[in-house]
Amino acid sequence: MSRETMNMKIAPSILSCDFSAAGEAVEKLEKSGADLVHCDVMDGNFVPPITFGAQMVKNLRPHTRLPLDCHLMVLHPETHIEDFAKAGADYITVHAEACDVLKVMRMIKSLGVKAGAVVNPETAIEKLFPAAEEADMLLVMSVHPGWGGQKFIPESLEKLEKLKNFCISHGFTPDIEIDGGVTEENVKEIREAGANVIVAGSAVFRSPDMKKTIARLRG
Repeated sequence: MSRETMNMKIAPSILSCDFSAAGEAVEKLEKSGADLVHCDVMDGNFVPPITFGAQMVKNLRPHTRLPLDCHLMVLHPETHIEDFAKAGADYITVHAEACDVLKVMRMIKSLGVKAGAVVNPETAIEKLFPAAEEADMLLVMSVHPGWGGQKFIPESLEKLEKLKNFCISHGFTPDIEIDGGVTEENVKEIREAGANVIVAGSAVFRSPDMKKTIARLRG
């Protein structure tokens, strides 16, 4: 296994699971070789749908040893991060469109949780540059946030490359995560563009063999 493959992490999104059996779903993800569990938190304001909050994360926590990667698609995330930290989140990522990411990331880290920043497809990738030095994770949305099953936006590859090159040139080493429309067919070019954390919902949960799909996504 190459060093690049060893550094790849697969973070299936529970947005695509049956919420009535979410505990069993994350147990299956762990047995199938996932590296993180991606939790898409939506408030009905920053994005139209409402998914779940800190209580769901708290309920999932006993079902897995995998890190819970909580992506807050919410307005005023600073008012929620303490609840997610107490619930057992390992990562909390917040949107550059919704807050002062540096300020909120520092709040997250003060609670002993890894912190990250996110941009939507229409937001310039340069918005993440000020957060790169302190971030544990930088997330590029490759679909419009809110719904699973969307097609990958090709322009996201250029954003990944710019972000990766910026981090390399400055000696920063955050994980670079991609979220949206990832499939076995396009993941190779996504990895080559610079992502090392792959969020995949439909590709994993609709697969007849989760373990094989996760392995193929990893490369």
